[in-house]
Amino acid sequence: MFTFNDMVTFVWAFFITLPLTLIIHAGGHAFFAWLFGGSAKLTVGRGAVLFSFKGVEVRKFYFVDAACYYGELRKERRWKHALIYAGGLLFNTLSIIIVNGLIHIGYLPKHLFFYQFVYFSVYLIFFSMIPINYGAENPSDGKAIYDVLKHGKVYKEFY
Repeated sequence: MFTFNDMVTFVWAFFITLPLTLIIHAGGHAFFAWLFGGSAKLTVGRGAVLFSFKGVEVRKFYFVDAACYYGELRKERRWKHALIYAGGLLFNTLSIIIVNGLIHIGYLPKHLFFYQFVYFSVYLIFFSMIPINYGAENPSDGKAIYDVLKHGKVYKEFY
């Protein structure tokens, strides 16, 4: 049963752990955009801008979501865009492997924080892979990968 004592866990899960997994996800998109010669901007959260530093913008409601915006690539290829769209899934998967590996070798303790980190990462991976539209020009990663490989449709704003 959820009690008042669980509020501390709730606060750090939704205000620290979840945003961290969102940043890793959007960072995966930005990494592959950068790798292929595109400029990338990372936006963390929604609302008014709190601060901006070297292509990373943090907004008032930083815990809501994160997004990646990228420009033209060095050579436009469908497979490059597909890898950019898959970048979030790949980075979340890699972070799970790293965290679990560090716990397994005894470098990190078995702690609720890491459990929640992996839980939120799996959640992001699962729902990002489902090929659906979340709104106009706002597809899931899976839908964007399908659209670019099958139809050549490119999305420059990515969550």
